[in-house]
Order: sequence, then structure tokens, then C-alpha cells
Amino acid sequence: MSYFVTGATGFVGMHLIDRLLARKGTVYVLVRAGSRARFKRLAERWGEQAKRVVAVTGDLTRPGLGINRKDLEIMTGKVHHFFHCAAIYDLSNDDAEAQLAVNVEGTRHAVELAGKLDVQCFHHVSSIAAAGEYRGHFREDMFDEWAPTDDPYFRTKHDSETVVRYESEVPWRIYRPGIVVGHSKTGEISKIDGPYYLFKLIQRLRHALPGWMPLIGIEGGKLNIVPVDYVTAAMDHIAHTRGRDRDTFHLVAPEPVSVGRIMNLFADAAHAPGFSLRIDHRLLGLLPKGVIDLIGKMPPVRRIVDSLLGDLGIPRELFRYMGFATLYDDRETQKVLKGSGIQCPDLEDYAPVLWDYWERHLDPDLFRDRSLKGRIKDRVVLITGASSGIGKASALRLAAAGAKVLLVARTLEKLEETRREIESHGGKAWIYSADVSELEGCDKLIKTVLDDHGKVDVLINNAGRSIRRSLELSYDRFHDFERTMQLNYFGSVRLVMNLLPSMIEQRDGQIINVSSIGVQTNMARFSAYVASKAALDAFSRCAQTEFLDRNITFTNVYMPLVRTPMIAPTAHYKYVPTLSPEEAADLIAKAVLERPKQVSTRLGTAASVAWALWPKAMDVILNTGYKLFPDSAAARGDGKSGETEMAPEAAAFAALTKGIHW
Repeated sequence: MSYFVTGATGFVGMHLIDRLLARKGTVYVLVRAGSRARFKRLAERWGEQAKRVVAVTGDLTRPGLGINRKDLEIMTGKVHHFFHCAAIYDLSNDDAEAQLAVNVEGTRHAVELAGKLDVQCFHHVSSIAAAGEYRGHFREDMFDEWAPTDDPYFRTKHDSETVVRYESEVPWRIYRPGIVVGHSKTGEISKIDGPYYLFKLIQRLRHALPGWMPLIGIEGGKLNIVPVDYVTAAMDHIAHTRGRDRDTFHLVAPEPVSVGRIMNLFADAAHAPGFSLRIDHRLLGLLPKGVIDLIGKMPPVRRIVDSLLGDLGIPRELFRYMGFATLYDDRETQKVLKGSGIQCPDLEDYAPVLWDYWERHLDPDLFRDRSLKGRIKDRVVLITGASSGIGKASALRLAAAGAKVLLVARTLEKLEETRREIESHGGKAWIYSADVSELEGCDKLIKTVLDDHGKVDVLINNAGRSIRRSLELSYDRFHDFERTMQLNYFGSVRLVMNLLPSMIEQRDGQIINVSSIGVQTNMARFSAYVASKAALDAFSRCAQTEFLDRNITFTNVYMPLVRTPMIAPTAHYKYVPTLSPEEAADLIAKAVLERPKQVSTRLGTAASVAWALWPKAMDVILNTGYKLFPDSAAARGDGKSGETEMAPEAAAFAALTKGIHW
């Protein structure tokens, strides 16, 4: 007995061939010229049996499926069963013309070919979608009762059945599977579709929240989900059962499952928090439909929703199933399967298998290049303050990952040293001498850089001035505040303002500001420094709201205390635990790699939360630190006289708060 299968390289098709190869005979499969490589890979799964699988080159959208005369002569009169599995089904694909060409016209061409080959039976793989938006129980003998819909897939599945029922010259059988998911024993699935679109959301919830936390969700309509092994086993058995021509079979689960229940089953499988309270979606029916549609179509609402869905990889079309109201009767199918041992398992029994396969093989994050090199290679990165400390360490790190690093500082000799070190390791670096505290110098720098390189992909505002001096010692030093603001704020903003037009033009760019943990902790003695960094933070947050839709991101790195020449004037920092410049460069690399809103240490984040919840307690804690760590001799202006070793209680306090500027 021989077979002809369309859609053989598709998910249902290849599993059906697994079944057919368990029987005797040749399996001819339609393969597009562009799918030959995929077919060869599939042949490996069949091992020795692959020699019984014969690829026939053709195209579903062409008359006669585009099969040449020689192949037609070989197959005519020899094919007993014609399985038409090929179709376009993808929630993210709403191309009505493409679906019409493949799902309807392709079926017509397949039916015509089946007549020419003189097959015994034409087996058409339809879908429960052929019922349209029918409300209530849809029986296997129902067809004309379907409820019309504007969904292109639903329409084409109904119309393709029409072709089979009224145009086929050979006996036919129609199979309407439910929403097909992976193999119930192995979890194998070929692509993300249907309920799999929800998996990324569940995974994000698992990472963000403890598993015991109860969540509120939507109950949603009831969906009929079936594993591919049940679908293909049932098709194979029914196709070889006599006396069932011109019948339709629903390959569905015994009990449909609500969307809310589905979410909880996969949340359990993922060890993620579940939806303890599920709101019935029908409550939305109490609101006038026009009001809901109006709100949903408002540009701001659509944009926010599309952004959230896009981030999770969820197509809008998935929400169509939230109110799904069709139930499917499968009594005729069960009559044929009785005694065969073929039955559809409960989703609860194999949901963990599906989740495990997705997370191991299909999670989109598995296919993203998450290396720093993949993110930054050949991109132009401008780093200010690159001659030493954090700037130099960051330049070395990014150059090693393949970035084209533009080194900016005042002293050419030190820049030359950094460039030579980068080039000695095979990196690329260019040097620019500039004082970014001077606005004209900022303008000239950016003009020169754009003339030389045409663009800057990443700007790292690292150059900065830090002053540790109490306000009591600053009454006559207002210039400290002016100079700090000039470099840390005005200079950085000037660079950003000069670069934004080119970033807008290329619709890509990132601004990284090396801020300070002091912005989160509000440390005493750093009023000038922290205020300048806080100003730059506020500027960046405001700017981000203007440029988010142009793929330009602003990242604030709340840098803890780093052992650089900047902290040398404060003698007691010799005894305080700090980060090395290389560890600081790790935080810069994280900002480049992930493009987050901010990069913060746990201590810095905890301080921000503490200020929001217990501001008076924070005042007491920081005042204690203020008393423990006196002004330096440099701040007092009396040279190095009076410097003493750190008191034991101060050393203990500093050890507990590693990275904070005391």
C-alpha cells in the first residue's frame, strides 16, 4: 500500500509519516524546491525506513501541484491514500491572500491531482476552525451550520472543506483536529504557536515573583488542545478502517480547558506563580461593545498594548480565543477508535513535558546572541574619561569584544597608552583630546568624531569630578558646585544633545551615564557631586520618554565606590572595601549588553527602597556614618596633617556597606 502526503515537512505531516512507515509500502511526499534541505534533515529521523520515503518536487499553489509528467506516470494507479496535510496556520500571520492561495486553492489542486492519480481515498486534514464562531456544540456531521467569521484562517478551513466535499472525484474523509501541540511523551514541537505564545509570560513571572504568590488572571473561553501523537495515531487508524468514506472526524480532547486553567497548568509545570483568582471574561460583556472597541483602538492604548505584547512575543490574535465558545462532539471518532487503545490524554498529564521541551529547545532566548561580542562588535563606542580608572577598564573590555572604541580625555599621553594596550590585544581604538567640561570643546569633539566615523552607536558619559567635603567647609567654595555641575551635568548633556540628531537619523543609539550609588543613598559630604549626577539622571529619564519609540535608550549606571585616582585624596578610603576598575567595567558591559533603564547594585536598590519606605530611619543611619567618617585633610585644606587610621567601628560600618561613599 502506497501513500502521498502533502505538508510532509510540516509538524503534523512528519509525525503522520512516522505512523505510515510502520506499515508497508512507499510514501511519496510533496516537497517544495526550497524545502529540500529540510526534507533531508527529516529523513535522518526515519533511519533505514527513509529509503521508502520518495520526495516529489512540486508546489501546492500550482495546478497539479506543479509535479512533472515523469513523476505523475510513476505514481498513477499506485497511490492508495492521499493525505493532504499542508496548510498555512500561524496566529502571527493574517495574510488572507496567502492563506487563500494555500489553504483553499492548494486544496483544489490536491483534489484534482488525487483524481488523476486514481487514489482510493482523499484524506483532508481540516481543523475545528471550520466551525467558524459557532456557539454551542458542533457535531461531526455539521458543516453548513458554521458561523461566518472575519478570521482568514477560519474562513479558509471551511472553504477548503467545501472544495473536498463538492469537487473531489474520489472518496474522501475529513479530519478536524483541535489546537495541536507537541508530542505527549517527548514534548516535540516544531514551532511556537497557540498556547506556546503564553510561555514567555509565564517564564517572566517565574523569574520575577516567588512561586507561592497568588495572581489575578482571566478565566477565558474553553479551548480544545490535543497532542500531535494522538492526532496522527487517530488519523492513521481511521484512514485504514473500512466503510467510513464521506465522514468527518473531530480529533479533539474529551474535555476542553479554559484559558485560565491552561495558564495554571503550565505555570505549575514551570514552577511559576499561578492565577488563584480568575475573573470570568464574560463580565466584560456588561460593558457596551462599542466602548471597549473605542478604548482598544485609542492610539496610546494600542501602543502600550502592542509594546507589552511585542516584548513577550504574543500576537494580538491570541486574544480572539479568550472568549471562544464552541464545543466539539467526537462520538463518531470514538466509535472508530474503540478497542484500538488510542485515546487523547488529559492536558494536565503532559503539560510538564510540553513546557520542558519548549524551555530546552524553543525558548526564543536560546537563539539570541547574548554575548558582549554579539552586541557590540564593529559598533562605534565613545568613552569619556578613558585614560584611566573606569573609563580605561571599560574601553579595554569593549575593545576586546570587537567594538570600535573612541577614547576621550584631556591628556594625550595617557590616551596613547590606553590605545597601545588595546591594539596590543588586537582591538581597535582612536584617541581624541578634549576637555568635556568646556561646551565648545564638546561641540568640536562630536563634529570631529562624526566626520571621522559617521556615527556613534554608544556614548558612555564617564568623565566626572567628585568632591567629598561637608557643607560646613563649603560656605566659601561655591565654585566647587559650579565646576562639578559643569563637567558632570552640562558637559554630558552637551555631548548627548550633539549626538542625538545622528542617532535619530540612524534610528539607533544608546546613552550610558556613569552615575553614582550616592544618588540612591544621598550621602553626606557629597552634595555637590550627588546633585550633579542626580541632575543627569533626571535629564536621562525625561529624554527616554521622548526617544523610546526611535530605538534610542538611556541607561544610568549607579556605580558604587571604585578604587580609582579620583578617591585618592580621601585617606581612609585605603581601608574601605571598594570595586576594582575591572569590576566597574563589568557593570558598563552589562549596560551595553542589556540596554536596561538602569544598572544598580543590590545595596543601591535597597537604599532607594529604604528611602521611600523609612526616610527618617535612613536619616539616622546616614547621620551615624557622617559622624564616623570625618572630612579628609584635603577637604579641610590643611594638607595631610591630622590623618589617622580608621576607627574599628568605622571599619566595621564600611565593611557592611561595601561600595557606599562615606
